Amino acid sequence: MSKNFEIEREVVLSATPEQVFAAVTDGLGGWLFPGSPPPADGTPDESGTRALVWDAPNHLHTRTDGEDGWFNALEHVIEARDGGTTVVRYVHSGVFADDWDTQFDAAGKHTDFYLHSLGQYLEHFAGRPVTYVAAPGTEASQFPGAVDKLHAALGLTSGSEPGDKITLDVPGLAPVEGEVDYLEGQFVGIRTADSLLRFYAREPWGMPVAAAHHVFAEDADAEAITKAWNAWLDGVYA
Repeated sequence: MSKNFEIEREVVLSATPEQVFAAVTDGLGGWLFPGSPPPADGTPDESGTRALVWDAPNHLHTRTDGEDGWFNALEHVIEARDGGTTVVRYVHSGVFADDWDTQFDAAGKHTDFYLHSLGQYLEHFAGRPVTYVAAPGTEASQFPGAVDKLHAALGLTSGSEPGDKITLDVPGLAPVEGEVDYLEGQFVGIRTADSLLRFYAREPWGMPVAAAHHVFAEDADAEAITKAWNAWLDGVYA
């Protein structure tokens, strides 16, 4: 049965309102996934998404409408604060058609990770060209406790926490040296000198473990990086 939902968050970011607005419009590939905003004048784009409010750099509200009352809307209210920071009031609303509780739980927890990644992008990589790499994982990782196997492969233990240094050997890539920047529930974030590595252990929501990385190195080879991370995930869950 279809039912409306609303997810609200408020975050303080180390960036200007202009940088935040750029990140949530033209910079999505640096922290979320590649995408383009709809036209600022309210004209729908090819997907039917339109801007209800486009008031740069203070307010962005977009919405996509579908059949039988379905919709998906994202709103960012952006306000400068003292000390060079910005507060963002974020609202994601819409309709879930099936298994409402599971979808709401997944969306809320993904939201927290995404907004954290937005903060990391703004603090360390804002405005830099990015190569987005997605390794979707296989059904072999879709089992209870898959997150524990992911943690072990990443060298994480029950005592690990954000700020810990980490080194990974990923065949086909140079050694990965970075710092844990997010470790919460089903999600792991690792920041290196030139990338944000994001891992999603999605088995509680009926999906496989996946990786989605944002690489800011100028010479990044998307095909080679994708192949290496897919092989790494396959090896973890072989």
